[in-house]
Amino acid sequence: MSAFKSLSLAMVKGQLRDRTAAFFTLVFPLMFLLLFGALFQNDSAPRSHVLQVGEVAVLDEMPAEQRRGLSEALDVEQTDDREEALSRVSDGDVDAAVWEDEEGRIELRYSAADAARAGTVQGLMQSLVQSANLAATGQPATYELATDQVEDKSVKAIQYLAPGLLGWAIAMGSSFMSAFTLVNWRKKRILRRLWLAPVSPGTVIGARIGVSLGMAFLQTALFLAIAVIPFYGLKLTGSWWLVLPLVASGTLAFMSVGLLIGAWAKSEEAANAVLQLVVMPMAFLSGSFFPLENMPGWLRTVSNVMPLKHLNEASQGVLSRGESWGAALPAIGGLLLFAAVLTFVASRLFRWDDA
Repeated sequence: MSAFKSLSLAMVKGQLRDRTAAFFTLVFPLMFLLLFGALFQNDSAPRSHVLQVGEVAVLDEMPAEQRRGLSEALDVEQTDDREEALSRVSDGDVDAAVWEDEEGRIELRYSAADAARAGTVQGLMQSLVQSANLAATGQPATYELATDQVEDKSVKAIQYLAPGLLGWAIAMGSSFMSAFTLVNWRKKRILRRLWLAPVSPGTVIGARIGVSLGMAFLQTALFLAIAVIPFYGLKLTGSWWLVLPLVASGTLAFMSVGLLIGAWAKSEEAANAVLQLVVMPMAFLSGSFFPLENMPGWLRTVSNVMPLKHLNEASQGVLSRGESWGAALPAIGGLLLFAAVLTFVASRLFRWDDA
């Protein structure tokens, strides 16, 4: 136990004294949370800007309540110059121009430069024209569409950002710490001294695991403490505490990645290069920075074999989607299996020194 404490303390001091390592392990991921959380505070869809040329009955005769609802999605600006309006649409200053011709037909001109906004404007105007036609008949609507979101109205982007960025922070911190410790200690012949000392390999490994888990739980505490601040507004669900065993299993999984790379690499530079090639693409392909739904199908298939994806999805499930053991257990089991396999491979490549 004395050897375990001494090794753990030495590892912690080495981690904290290396300011670069401490920055990239603790501070750098938090900067992403602070930045992305602030950028996506207002996650509502932007209003489309439309120029109304002259009088347009479907807009001018709209009831006040309906106009208030429309103003949340459409910003209508009055003008009398049609040529100027079309020029502004062409230049991209506004999204569309609308007017009513002499025969009562509504004319809409839009720019295809932004397909999403063009589709929104067309859908809104089509809906207004259909509503006006129905009102003109004096007949009640046969069918009505009622829509609402499935999430609570308080759901914000932070509910999705925090779990993904936390998973990336765990992956980066655990893999880099284990790889650099192994390479550095072998290079300085500390491993050889430990091998000759009356210290069992289990004590060395246990100290490394204990320090890595402690740093991972510290990262988790910092992330959640910042994310639940009212400015960011993360709302934790009932089984949020299940993120702790997920973080622990994720730490072991990415420690094994670091051990494998550290067992192979002969220098810190080589280890850093390989870790960057492994961890950063995995973060982008695992939903840490943006939703996987935007990816091509074959990339989503590739992401299924990446442990970070399953850590992110399970963490999101228990932190912000109200899920429980059903989401956590498969991910925990898969991460521990992944850790066991890579640790076994790393043990085959392990060497006490570079001689």
